Amino acid sequence: MGVHFMYVCLCQGITDKQIRAAVASGATTLEAVSHALGVASQCGECGDLAGEIVRESLEGCDQSTADLFYAIA
Repeated sequence: MGVHFMYVCLCQGITDKQIRAAVASGATTLEAVSHALGVASQCGECGDLAGEIVRESLEGCDQSTADLFYAIA
């Protein structure tokens, strides 16, 4: 099967995969992702969707690392 992705920012040619990678690399806000990639920096039409992808990606990071943290007695 091929790789599936969706263009989020047509002005800059940014995909959802690139946004998710920026979050995985440490960007925790839309502003940080915008600074790293340029998403939502021209017409702004993609801002809502890009923000949703950032939030979704952060939730996914929280879930995937939840088992790594535990209390030490």
